[in-house]
Amino acid sequence: MPTRFQGARLGLMTLALCSVLAASPSAADTLRNCGVDVEIGTPPSRIVTIKSAATDLALALGLGDRLIGHAFADGPLLPEHEAVGEKIPVLADRLPSRETVLAAAPDFVLAGWESNVAADGIGPRDLLARYGVRSYVSPAACRTADRPAKLSFDLLFDHIAEAGRVFGAIDAAQRLIDEQRALLAEVQPLERPLKVVWYSSGSDVPYVGAGSGMPQAIMDALGLENIAADIDDGWSSLSWEAVAAAEPDLFILADASWSTRERKIGIIEASPLLAKLEAVQQKRYLTIDFPASEAGVRSIPGALDLSQQLQTLAP
Repeated sequence: MPTRFQGARLGLMTLALCSVLAASPSAADTLRNCGVDVEIGTPPSRIVTIKSAATDLALALGLGDRLIGHAFADGPLLPEHEAVGEKIPVLADRLPSRETVLAAAPDFVLAGWESNVAADGIGPRDLLARYGVRSYVSPAACRTADRPAKLSFDLLFDHIAEAGRVFGAIDAAQRLIDEQRALLAEVQPLERPLKVVWYSSGSDVPYVGAGSGMPQAIMDALGLENIAADIDDGWSSLSWEAVAAAEPDLFILADASWSTRERKIGIIEASPLLAKLEAVQQKRYLTIDFPASEAGVRSIPGALDLSQQLQTLAP
């Protein structure tokens, strides 16, 4: 082949390669989320949120005008979000069907649990992508990949900053982080640790806050001793026999619309095994809104509220 044609061919190949590289998202334009690459490009404009923690975050970042639907609320909206949030359609009280979500024509799904966007949820995520729907899961909820070894408030701040990148709300994310740091500074740990069980859900077998999730981070901040701290997971089943044997000084009750504080107290006080505990006899119950137990914008305010409740407990 004549040299001039070889040169021309090389030039065309170089141009083609440059075009491919320009069209493909670079490492700086993507992030890894629960084992899935999420492209960071044009900020999404039609967002669906699943779980209260996801909805809270979107509204706290000022994305209310971009939310086209939310689902699986664990309780009411935060008061400061009611005016905007009440205008957003509720797609389902619990997990919506894939058809319901796709009918809303979103371009993005923000999920509080990885299972929300799994095959038995509204996903899987690669299928959503084929419909042009990107997705992002709270990094604290990653289970299949990229699971954090142990949650901390610093990791929570990192997650908020990352969400700011995803949604083109970097400045709003930084303001939110600054506000959260200021609240965290107000949380004072107890001088004498108290043993506690974080009762999340369940009846025959309770589901409790274990040693590596947000409940543990909150209990650490409060100077509380988690009876399930040696379990390397965010959450775990724990028998009532194990709870009774640990003789907790108090119970933290996660209050959700689908598993209320009152229901939990009824279960505890109906148990002959637990009724013997001084914590039950003295009704040493603290309450936290369920969304605060999942890493999000309610977690630190929830810790502060618990610290205030601790001051009112009988010695």
